[in-house]
Amino acid sequence: MPTENLHIDTKPGNAPDIKIMKLVGSLNIHTIFGFQEATRAETTPKLIIDFSSITYVDSAGLGALVGAYVAAQRHNRKLAVTGLNTQVKALVDMTHVGQLIKSYPQITDAEAALK
Repeated sequence: MPTENLHIDTKPGNAPDIKIMKLVGSLNIHTIFGFQEATRAETTPKLIIDFSSITYVDSAGLGALVGAYVAAQRHNRKLAVTGLNTQVKALVDMTHVGQLIKSYPQITDAEAALK
């Protein structure tokens, strides 16, 4: 069973209108509430969510990511994700969520695309 912990660290990006939210652990039914709270509280115009330290995402975690995307769209904000591992990328591709949310290999790639 995946680890039931999620640590969220938010820091400024290379531009004043970009924030980077690094997730560490597992994004699942047990940990989505902290993720939802953090993404709802974030008001920056451009948010990059770094998945490079995420070990597991279940359907609830994917739903929470889609919810963050919908909220960003509603408030005219941009959202991108980086560092998807093989399992998460497969889930995103299989569910076609990748058609909604832009994904980049590295944070620097996402920052350049969001400028």
